Amino acid sequence: MHPVLIKLGPFTIYTYGFFIAAAILMALAFTSLEAKKKGLNPKLTSELGFYALIGALLGARLFFVLLNFNYFLKHPVEILMFWKGGLVFLGGALGATLSSYFFFKRYKQPLLPWADALAPGIALGQAIGRWGCFFAGCCYGKPTHVPWSITFTNPDSLAPLFVPLHPTQIYHSLAGFITFGLLLLSKKWFKKDGQIFALLLILYAIFRFGIEFLRGDYRGEILFLSATQVIALLVFFLGLFLLLRKKE
Repeated sequence: MHPVLIKLGPFTIYTYGFFIAAAILMALAFTSLEAKKKGLNPKLTSELGFYALIGALLGARLFFVLLNFNYFLKHPVEILMFWKGGLVFLGGALGATLSSYFFFKRYKQPLLPWADALAPGIALGQAIGRWGCFFAGCCYGKPTHVPWSITFTNPDSLAPLFVPLHPTQIYHSLAGFITFGLLLLSKKWFKKDGQIFALLLILYAIFRFGIEFLRGDYRGEILFLSATQVIALLVFFLGLFLLLRKKE
């Protein structure tokens, strides 16, 4: 695809970084609106976004480096070059969750109402950010001959070149948009604090588990599943627990 969006002399804007930035801004903007509707302080959103962003970048990059440890052992300088592509969403989600948790504790904010306010924005951000993966060539799919396959030809792409592949990045993006829509619709029925966030976890886990069968990049193995699928199962049951819990 097109890993580089703009290059003017030494000045370079990578397409991956552009879409990640767009995803973060859109997620924060929507979260601010949701927080206001819930009677939360929307002014905290920007500061929360800063903490969550730092945690997400560290977690996402750490997971990617661990999954490609042998490569980065030979190219240690590239560990910091996350703007070129190479972030693992689950790692980012874990990092953002931990940093957000400490943020809420610091400001004595209610966890579950904020989690519900964050949920739609997270899904929207994922849907947008996955287009960065598409243009960078990371998170690529397995070889296929389906009519909608994509073939990467740019030498800077992270995907295998000149091989028709499943466009798993687009699958992930569509899953994000579908999840975003379902979360907005579900607010009519789910009124208990934490249920919207629980639904986010469940839908993400289901979509991620299924798309994993079509992914071509290595993400570790645990028995007959990828490491990501095992984590997705844990996320699913966590979401199910939050959704069905009886405590008000």
